[in-house]
Parts: sequence; C-alpha cells; structure tokens
Amino acid sequence: MKYELLLPAGDLNRLKFACMYGADAVYIGGYNYSLRANANNFSLDEIKEAVEFAHRLNKKVFVTVNMIFHNVDLENLDNYLKELDSINIDSFIVSDFAVIEAIKRLKLKTPFFISTQKSITNLAAVKFYKSLGAYRVVLARECSREDIKNIKDNIDTEVEVFIHGAMCTSYSGRCVMSNYVTLRDSNRGGCSQVCRFTFDNNTNHDYTISSKDLNMIDYISDMMDLKIESYKIEGRMKSLYYIATVANAYRTIMDKKINNTLTLDDIAYYKKVLNRVSNRENISQFYNGNPGVDGQYFTGREEVSNKDFLGLVLSYNEETQEAVVEQRNKFTVGDIIEVFGPNTMVQKFKIEYIINSDNESVDSACHAQEIVKVKIPFKVCENDILRVQIS
Repeated sequence: MKYELLLPAGDLNRLKFACMYGADAVYIGGYNYSLRANANNFSLDEIKEAVEFAHRLNKKVFVTVNMIFHNVDLENLDNYLKELDSINIDSFIVSDFAVIEAIKRLKLKTPFFISTQKSITNLAAVKFYKSLGAYRVVLARECSREDIKNIKDNIDTEVEVFIHGAMCTSYSGRCVMSNYVTLRDSNRGGCSQVCRFTFDNNTNHDYTISSKDLNMIDYISDMMDLKIESYKIEGRMKSLYYIATVANAYRTIMDKKINNTLTLDDIAYYKKVLNRVSNRENISQFYNGNPGVDGQYFTGREEVSNKDFLGLVLSYNEETQEAVVEQRNKFTVGDIIEVFGPNTMVQKFKIEYIINSDNESVDSACHAQEIVKVKIPFKVCENDILRVQIS
C-alpha cells in the first residue's frame, strides 16, 4: 500500500523544497478560489512550472478550488478549471457543489476530491461524495480514531487526514468569527485568525480562545495500521525551513514504519524537532476523543520566534571539505550544529572556522543571508539545511 505524505506550498520555491524533502504530493492555491488569500499563491504559469517540476520527481500537485462561491465568483470558473486541466494537475480539491458540477459538465480529465471545508465526520457523508464522483475525502480535523476506523472499514474511498499544523477553534469549514470581527471572510480566503486575538474579559487576566496546534507524531504508526492513504500537513503560509523540517521528520518516521525499523528513540527525537519548529504548543487533539483543557490556550500564550535555521548549503567541495553556505541565523565558531537534507541523514559537526565573502576569517556569521564558507567533514549537498543541535 502507498502512504502519501502531503505537504503545503505557498509559492514555487517552497513547493520545490517540499518535494525534495519528502513529500509525495503538494497542495497549492491559485490567485483565485483558494482559501489562503494571504499566501503568495501561484499564477497559471507558476502552476504549470510546479507541475512539471513535481512530475519529474514522480510527485503530484493538487490545486485547491475550495472557497465558498458567490454568483460573481462563477463568471470565470469554467475557464480556470479548463486551464488547470490542460496543465495536467493531478487533482482538484473542492468543496462547493458548483465546482463539482462544472468539472463534470466540462468533462475534464482531472479527478477531484473533497476539501476539509465540508466538515466530513461520518461514513454517510463519505458515501454521498463518492456517489458524486470524488475519489477521496479530507476528513475534518475533529474526527477521532474511532470515526476514522469506521469510515475506513466500510468504504474503499481514499481518506486524507491532517497530522500536523494549526487547528481551527470552530469545526473545520464552519468559522465565521473573522467575518464578524474584521469583516474578512474565513471561508473565502480572508481569515484574520480572530481565535488568536487576546480579549479583555473584565478580570485581571486577558482571555484567548486559541487552539493548540496538531502533532500526530506519536500516532503515525497507528494511523498507518488503519490504512489511511494520505497524511496532510497544514501550512501554506509557513516558511521554507518549516516545510523542509516537517516533511523530513514525517517522511523519516513513515519510511521507518514501512521498513519495520521504527524505534521509540526515533519518535522521541523527531518529536523534539517538531516541537522546536513550531512556535505554539501542540498535541494530538481529537484523535483519542475530545481534547480537554490541555487542547486550548485560555489566559495567553508565548509564541517564540524560531531561530534554529542556521543556513542553506549552496555547494560543497569534497576535496577541501568546504561548504558554501547562505546564512539564515547567527552561528559561531565552536558551535555544534546539525545538517540534514533530501539525501543527507542527520549528522552533527563542529564549526571550526568561518570565511566570509571577503575571504576573511570571522568569529561568527551574523549578517542576514551572507555567503560564508565552513568546513563540514562529510559530504553534503546543495539545498541541505544547517540547524541548531537538537539535544
């Protein structure tokens, strides 16, 4: 059985890193009809380039057309769907029945599956969308293990579940708080994340209704035993480092599960990695039933900016063992740091020296995106990542 790791991409560069770092498929949005209006998103030309790049690596590209449509939104929908179909994307992700009707009426070759915006939590709903032609459904984040198992045991439709990233305070696809407070429609791509605002509740403590993030690293093995087809990461607004790190962590865990080499030490290490890359606390949320008080922030939270991303390898000279690195956060001679990449297992080394672009020896790399040389006593590759040591 094929277990698909599905990563988000907010732009072409992040799509490439998602593919390189372990995604089997990526989901993206165009300039129109997507639920992440504040992401950079993709023009049609960029979607074509994305598909060509991904297909060369035997990866898939899914395009979201999953906002709630008003009459005015339908005016160019047919042309947009036909353009995407001609580009050879691998699937549409849809929620509105108008889009399903258009795909079928236009007799497009590209298949479609149902977005989390439909809040699917039961078998009857899955059967209904299968009857409309959907080959897959994205289950709501609020589904428990029991819900998922019941669906998987009783229908052959593919199932996609979220395993990592932000949670919605409301049911998936049902939030209107952003509309009410800021006049930005969360179901049409304008969510202002009101649930993360801090409110005055007339006490000595500010109040928040923000959910903690989702992290399923402890349960990936169990989920794979349920024969779930697709494992989805949230985060089209996230950074290149976040995308690469999360992809690498789950790819490693899933591959070790498949190869029967997964250990508790592996899970413990990558749990530390994932906890560091997020700036919010995270738990398994609804998988074992409704979360309790530990699933939400009530009286404030601390979101610390992550500075673990130290540099990106641009090239490596095997004879001199020198890497040319684009610096991202400060590192210093004497630091012990890690490097990992698409074809580089996690390894540690000590910074013996740093040579700047003027060929001067310096104590630290402390200027944003400066190009430096460092010695790495083992082979690394272009686009490998340097990060702080995860202890």
